[in-house]
Amino acid sequence: MRTTIGIAIDIPEPWGGELTRRRAEAGDPQAAYVPAHVTLLGPTEVDAADLAAIERRLAEIAAEHPPFPLHLRGTGTFRPVTEVVFVTVAAGISECERLNAAIQDIDAIDRATKFPYHPHVTVAQDVPPPQLDAVFRDLARFEARFPVEGFTLFEHGSDGRWRPHRDYLLGAVEGPLPAADNGG
Repeated sequence: MRTTIGIAIDIPEPWGGELTRRRAEAGDPQAAYVPAHVTLLGPTEVDAADLAAIERRLAEIAAEHPPFPLHLRGTGTFRPVTEVVFVTVAAGISECERLNAAIQDIDAIDRATKFPYHPHVTVAQDVPPPQLDAVFRDLARFEARFPVEGFTLFEHGSDGRWRPHRDYLLGAVEGPLPAADNGG
């Protein structure tokens, strides 16, 4: 049996709601199913039997990476290659890239990518050009700064919704801590 997963950094309030609302106003139907986020792993089919091993490896990856500041600022686009407008990641790029690379290296994840990884927050996709242009202009001065303390594993439901499956705290060690060495 197969399941579809995704891994993302949620955008906290008040910014997450604002960006999701703006995506909906642009007419992007994904706004109803996918809250504002920075993707670390896009929709990927995996064997359901591998999910526990993926979860264990994600916990290790999270423990290996410390929390970091994320700065979102202004808009960008992938046009004309794809009809997407996004809010840009101005700081925290390398941290997102390192997380993405570690996740891509999980044995049970086999996902071919068409494009190099580019952290961003999609705010309009596959909508008519006037809506893309409007979102690009409307969010050009958008800015948010917040700490990234973790990421979330999502599962894609048959109804099209992405549901949080498990949160992972960056820098967190799961399980019992090693006993302290008191010297003797």
